[in-house]
This record gives sequence, structure tokens and C-alpha cells, in this order.
Amino acid sequence: MGNAYLWTKTFHIVLIASWFAGLFYLPRIFVNLADEKNPEAYARLLGMANRLFRFMTILAVPAVLLGFTLWLHFKIGSGETWMHAKVFFVILVIGYHHACWSLLKKFRNGVNARSGIWYRWFNEVPVILLLIVTALVVIKP
Repeated sequence: MGNAYLWTKTFHIVLIASWFAGLFYLPRIFVNLADEKNPEAYARLLGMANRLFRFMTILAVPAVLLGFTLWLHFKIGSGETWMHAKVFFVILVIGYHHACWSLLKKFRNGVNARSGIWYRWFNEVPVILLLIVTALVVIKP
């Protein structure tokens, strides 16, 4: 397929790994925000969450675009069932990213109604999604 394919795939993988690092860490900040009573510490954690969300969004956009480039331009997985399933789970990952944004807005407005325990469970969702997507790509069932 050539160098363009290999470079596209390389950047896609690196951007996905980086985006998921943010998806793993942001809910951990939410755990601390949900339990924090000190206003100064809360403000510092909120600043961290805002910067992390902004950065992981910057990573997510080209990661998804490069994935679609691989699918549409290089015909990777075109017409195969595993790719349709992968796209479905990628949409769920994007939905999770959006859910993080929605929760972050609640923390910004001081109206969070969820406990740190709930955020610990919420933090497991991207792990499961990454496992499923990786299995689909590697195993190609």
C-alpha cells in the first residue's frame, strides 16, 4: 500500500493511544472533584480537567479523521463485518467523550450530583471500549 498508508496508520495509532490516555485520566480527576471540599483544590482540579479535555479533543479529531481515511481511502476493512462493528464502538467512544464534556460542564457550574464511586465505575467504560475495538481490529471476527 505504500508509505502514505503506513504513515497514516502510524499517526492514527499514536493519536488513538494519546486520546485514550485522556479518556482514562479525566474521570479520575472527576473522582477527585466529586469528593473535594476545599475550594482552592477544587479550582485547581477543575483547571486540570478543562486543560485535559481540551487537549484530548484536539487529539480525538485527527484520530477519528485518520481512521476514516484508512477505511475510505485505503479500503481497510471495507465491506467486512468486523469494521462495521468497530465503527459502531468508535461511535460509542465518541459518545463517551461527549459524556465527559457534559459532566465537566456540570463540575464547572457546581451542579455535580454524582459520587466519587460512580465516577470510579464510569472510568471503566473506556477500558472496555478499547478492549473491544482492539480485539475487532486484531482478530477480525
